[in-house]
Amino acid sequence: MESRRIVHIDMDAFYASVEQRDNPSLRGRPLAVGRGEARGVVAAASYEARPFGVRSAMPSLKAKRLCPDLVFVPARFDVYRAVSTQIHEIFARYTPLIQPLSLDEAYLDLTDYLGAYGSATLVAESIRADIRKETGLTASAGVSYNRFLAKLASDYRKPDGLFVITPRMGPDFVAGLAVDQFHGIGPATARKMRALGIETGADLRKLDLPTLTRHFGKSALFYHGISRGIDERPVVVNRERKSLGTEQTYLSDLKDENAAREALGLIATKLWLQAQRKQITGRTVTLKVKYSDFRQITRARTLPASVNSEAVLADVGQALFTPLFPLTPGVRLLGLTMSSLAGTEDASPDSTPQMQLLFEQSPNEAIKNPEVFRSLSLF
Repeated sequence: MESRRIVHIDMDAFYASVEQRDNPSLRGRPLAVGRGEARGVVAAASYEARPFGVRSAMPSLKAKRLCPDLVFVPARFDVYRAVSTQIHEIFARYTPLIQPLSLDEAYLDLTDYLGAYGSATLVAESIRADIRKETGLTASAGVSYNRFLAKLASDYRKPDGLFVITPRMGPDFVAGLAVDQFHGIGPATARKMRALGIETGADLRKLDLPTLTRHFGKSALFYHGISRGIDERPVVVNRERKSLGTEQTYLSDLKDENAAREALGLIATKLWLQAQRKQITGRTVTLKVKYSDFRQITRARTLPASVNSEAVLADVGQALFTPLFPLTPGVRLLGLTMSSLAGTEDASPDSTPQMQLLFEQSPNEAIKNPEVFRSLSLF
């Protein structure tokens, strides 16, 4: 079967680049999008800030310590969405098979849409040129025969770069990468792999499927494939999101009630900011707790109406948490999820302005989510 032609397009430091484009005085300066206050979080960092160690999801005060000259600007989510819409319109000129991942990145399947270009690489270059000309921003692109490798390729030559991984290159390219560079393997899984002596793609490839299944459960088949450069997932257009959640694994087990409740409060803040970024909320709140002995429990509550504020989300989470005290043994992971999703306009007539204000006061980290936006108007 002929190899697919998949392109992953990723805008370079999207939020920060939009701010520098619109305000020439910010160009060339270390910049963070967010609030530089005690409870602020860096939503995005410019490339000038990154050599200092400033990253998205970092507390603003820590970012200031790392880079005293760091300039903070408040997020303008409506502007980012408008620019994202421009970018999506450019994608649609080349293929209808577009899977948006977030405001600033998407997969494109060009297998049957090479047109006069005859090459996915040339199409990717044309898309990047259109983006630069029409938005004044730069994008990086990865071209390959599957989604996993296209994503790796777009990161390989950032910023403003393009990299191609051919079917012949794929297995060897993966073999030489550290497992924590794999898209789809998070920090906790990478630590578990390293504890098992799995440092690179080549190490991962040595384990057979039954062994991987014993250690990683239902994710084993995916890990088995990507260690060999294999990923059969198609580019999916308009896949409906079923839930939205976030979780945190802790280096030291949580045993103190106050510390555990504070940790859950931070997770509620993170989840609510993700929800406002995606303009969705839900009626069902689920608490996930994993203990130090790896025993895992979940508790859920369905509300009469969708959650319409961070305070409601946090209160429900804490109420679900209360019966679990005292924490014996300690807790190694906490998580919150919202399901029975709806658009934020369905939660409360005033919820959208409230979320915009919350975003400006304490912006979410620009973590990219592998789920697809339900509506292309959100892309």
